[in-house]
Amino acid sequence: MNAPLKSGTATVAAESRFAVPGMHCSGCIAKIEKGLSAEAGVHAARVNFTSKQVTIAHDETLTEDDLGKVIRSLGFEPTAIADASTADEQAKATKALFRALAVAGFAAMNVMLLSVSVWSGADGATRTLFHWISALIALPAIAYAGRPFYRSAWQALRHGRTNMDVPIAIGVTVTAAISLYETIIGGEHAWFESALMLLFFLLAGRVLDATMRQRVGDGAAALARQSAPGALIVDSDGHSRWVKATEIEPGMVMQLAAGERLAADGVVLDGQSAIDASLLTGESVPQPVAPGATVFAGTLNADVPITVEVTAASDETALADIGRLMEASGQGKSRYVRIADRGSQLYAPLVHALALLSFVGWMIAGADWHQALLIGVAVLIITCPCALGLAVPVAQVVATGSLMKRGVLVKHESALERLAEADRVVFDKTGTLTLDRLIVANLEILDPDQKRVAHGLSRISRHPLASALREALEADRVKAAKIVDGAETPGEGVAGTYRGHPVSLTRPEGPQNGPAVSLTIGDRAPTTIEFRDRLRPDAGSTVAALEALGLPGSILSGDSVEAVRPVAAQLHLTAQAGARPDDKCAALERLRRGGNHVLMVGDGLNDGPALASAHVSMAPGSASDVGQNAADLVFLGEGLAPIPFSVRAARRTMAIVRQNFALAIAYNALAVPLAIAGFVTPLVAAVAMSLSSLIVIANSLRLRRVK
Repeated sequence: MNAPLKSGTATVAAESRFAVPGMHCSGCIAKIEKGLSAEAGVHAARVNFTSKQVTIAHDETLTEDDLGKVIRSLGFEPTAIADASTADEQAKATKALFRALAVAGFAAMNVMLLSVSVWSGADGATRTLFHWISALIALPAIAYAGRPFYRSAWQALRHGRTNMDVPIAIGVTVTAAISLYETIIGGEHAWFESALMLLFFLLAGRVLDATMRQRVGDGAAALARQSAPGALIVDSDGHSRWVKATEIEPGMVMQLAAGERLAADGVVLDGQSAIDASLLTGESVPQPVAPGATVFAGTLNADVPITVEVTAASDETALADIGRLMEASGQGKSRYVRIADRGSQLYAPLVHALALLSFVGWMIAGADWHQALLIGVAVLIITCPCALGLAVPVAQVVATGSLMKRGVLVKHESALERLAEADRVVFDKTGTLTLDRLIVANLEILDPDQKRVAHGLSRISRHPLASALREALEADRVKAAKIVDGAETPGEGVAGTYRGHPVSLTRPEGPQNGPAVSLTIGDRAPTTIEFRDRLRPDAGSTVAALEALGLPGSILSGDSVEAVRPVAAQLHLTAQAGARPDDKCAALERLRRGGNHVLMVGDGLNDGPALASAHVSMAPGSASDVGQNAADLVFLGEGLAPIPFSVRAARRTMAIVRQNFALAIAYNALAVPLAIAGFVTPLVAAVAMSLSSLIVIANSLRLRRVK
């Protein structure tokens, strides 16, 4: 979400960033952005919900302390980014949520066991003893596990505002207090287990949310690690010095050794080499560069030393742009979390208002305060959103287990929901439809003598084409010829002498339909050896299966047209070649505007932004760290069959989820009026609430039989 720049704003003098871990919903975002924008001297405020940061453009007269006070007055505790590591803060907050979740879950299980004994008939001193033991377990656990809600509610109330944590904190506190009162007076009922279960399910949602955002951050961090930490800078007087990547500036001249990654974008000033740009294009074969060629941060200088003039550094590089695209895409995905939060915002006040109205109504009707309070508590318990809360997560857990048995890892809590909605699939080529392993396409054109010479020459180089040729000849049991004076010329090929004749493997002349080398022996005409990617074994059947499920496919690749064309023809798919990461995102955006819900399948570093911005995404287990972090699902093995299986499982899961919601709503529609009418005791309410949860769980277990 973005607060627009105020009208009449001419320039932005300063920018500050704060981490605001207390944000939980769209209401928090709107409150912060509107509150800051209303402050004199603030030009714009922009919240990134994924990273839980707010960026503020403001006058220089406003300090970070001033801005921090404004955010605190809105009910949130900010931390200036310059003062602390946001990643560390987020990791610390996630660990705290995990600890609270563990405490709530452990306590709820133990208290529930004691409650079952009470429900089974324990009475008198035994029942009171069980209630006291439950209180000893539950009260410290509620105090500890409820801290995220109590802290947030207190921050809001302290500044005269409310948020969704206020009714939660009140509800849990009232339930625990009445339970303690019933325990002290030796009453029949206590509801410690209800308060703990409510906290457990609410914390589970917070943990899933925090984990999702941390994974998006991990993807951006993995991408940032691809850039070199620094470079050797040559000054105008000829002296060289090592400079950190963050201190490199446009206009500096970098000296790049063979095998070194670039720390900044630039233009080649001197030297001819080959650059492995698979980071940006997915093309695994190094591309030749010469003076005047543009090179990018994170790519690898594969051949000989070159000199590069820096044109963009630090946050201005193409690699940094990819990271920003991933962060922005991750923010877009969190709309599902915001929808869930909005639902909670409506649900919690409604439930507590219903309980309060029940209490007041029965007091007006002449009931004593104890009876009215018990009816109010019964309403509070029977409307506990356990069944509703279980409707999605239990179905997802069971479906996730079934998928895991088939080698598919589900990484995002809403991935199955979005996968069920997919109506189109877009494939990357290299490493996705193909195995990213080059094979020789026309080895049969070589005679035995040529094969021996080619084998001998290929052993001189470690170039990917030479390696692929060597593997093919070794698999064909070809004995290598003894090459004399063999040598490799970077960017050109290898050459030597065989039985007194010059022999070579070099770049062929003229355009080719794909990667190729030219074998020359003495005066004989050169022979062109062609290479192609190896298709995954079930690529064709997978494309057909997805088509049958209503997901027509296409290819979106950073490779050249020559490399993409044969794969597209073989699979009968349309294709777009030469697409950079931003081109892929733009193509997906066009499909989205056309009403498509795109499933993106990719693996490379250059696919990261597209995987993050697609409606839903999958990556093979062989994908890069960035690809795996950005994807919603990761499948193992060399085959693509897990993709159509996952689509079928996701659609089945959502059908079960809808059934679960219907069951939960039917339960509330039947039980709540009875509770308000006073026909339900707190004990019956607790049993009914647990029974509704068990029904939802039993229905979800049917997902184990998905095929």
